[in-house]
Amino acid sequence: MKIYSFQKLEVWKESIELVKYFYKITNVFPSEEKFGLVSQLRSSSVSISSNLSEGTSRNTNKDKAHFTTMAFSSAMEVLNQLIISKELNFISENDYILVRNKLEKITNMLNALRKTQLNA
Repeated sequence: MKIYSFQKLEVWKESIELVKYFYKITNVFPSEEKFGLVSQLRSSSVSISSNLSEGTSRNTNKDKAHFTTMAFSSAMEVLNQLIISKELNFISENDYILVRNKLEKITNMLNALRKTQLNA
């Protein structure tokens, strides 16, 4: 089976782990949030890895950097929804801190990747 270039990116691997984590922790959200925060958190976290994978198929470094920026924007969307989830007491303080740290690592990696793409 062929391994595509996005699958080799450490930031893509980290973002997939984040998706899996969100699927796990949102299972305990109130059922009325199924089409609200649960759907939004899952979708926006998936968008991080999706934008990274789409960006690797682009021909120019500028286009690749654009999709890396889109992935960063999705990470900020996740952060906003995470804060809201914490404020509504849908997640524990420990989960909140854990995910904040994961997001910080991912956004730092995205920034580094974008700089590399723009300077290539």
